[in-house]
Amino acid sequence: MHILVTGGAGFVGSNLAVMLAETCGHSVTVLDNLHRRGSELALGRLRHAGVEFVHGDVRNPEDFEELATADLLIECAAEPSVHAGSQGGARYPVNTNLLGTFNCLEWARGHAGGVIFLSTSRVYSISALRDLPLRGGGERFRLLPGHSGPGWSERGIAEDFSTRGTRSLYGTTKLASELLIDEYAAGFGLKTIINRCGAITGPWQMGKVDQGFFVLWAARHLYGGRLVYTGFDGTGHQVRDVLHVADLFDLIRRQIDALDRHNGRTFNVGGGLAVSVSLAELTDLCANHTGVRLPIGSEPATQLVDIPFYVTDHNAVTEATGWSPTHSVAMILEDVIDWLGRHRNELEPVLG
Repeated sequence: MHILVTGGAGFVGSNLAVMLAETCGHSVTVLDNLHRRGSELALGRLRHAGVEFVHGDVRNPEDFEELATADLLIECAAEPSVHAGSQGGARYPVNTNLLGTFNCLEWARGHAGGVIFLSTSRVYSISALRDLPLRGGGERFRLLPGHSGPGWSERGIAEDFSTRGTRSLYGTTKLASELLIDEYAAGFGLKTIINRCGAITGPWQMGKVDQGFFVLWAARHLYGGRLVYTGFDGTGHQVRDVLHVADLFDLIRRQIDALDRHNGRTFNVGGGLAVSVSLAELTDLCANHTGVRLPIGSEPATQLVDIPFYVTDHNAVTEATGWSPTHSVAMILEDVIDWLGRHRNELEPVLG
């Protein structure tokens, strides 16, 4: 197949492009504007894998004009920060995440056989997530055992969880993109799959405070720098599940091989409860792995977009595809720390 990956020099896009080319033998072209610092480091890896790089921007329809027809578009382009636009400057995330998706769909309906869209768990309602019955104790928040409600259970958050109310500008642009995709599928017969991804991580993620916390935590323990528990009394008890990008690739590969069967589906994709971690737990894991115990700051105030707990219920996608995550939190951390050590000269200026 010939596959176009938008946002293909970013963390997720570049990893998927390299693995699709090297593991599956697909012909892959990536489009990226190299906006995020560190994305330029992907260019050598893409070139080595035989992936064609096109410098372009999904906000500009003209940048699609010279692209060859593809069998599939994988839409990874995004401004991924949940804080994007919260201090003003909303134009870039809206234009990238929503207008960019529109331009991708316009191109795809005449030039691609289908679209796999990487959406986000942040499409879900912040207020509904904050209303989950949680208990403290130890180093993490936990759902009260034996409790469940619309779209949630002890397994985590399912696809029918509430999307009503605010969800951050980032989450809103991705949910609006999902609605556009539904219309293009119905109106133009475009084959589509939407994956609502939780926290994806792994080597070559340029982690920051607002996106990519797992790599950031590991990098600060190796390279030095300040870390802070922010919000929810500043204890670090907030919980996320994490997913190794190689596990995401395994799912995408299965979906590509059965695009007709999964056409029109929306899936929650993440590590699940077994691959979840709090910031306090991650601090201990990093300290044990590196031998470095950093002092962690505390900022108790909770920001508008912060949530205390998100764990993916991936039961629907597991039943549909047979897929499930294979990397534990410990395995992911070992992989990330190994990568940080081997590429220190390149990465420390970006992540330090």
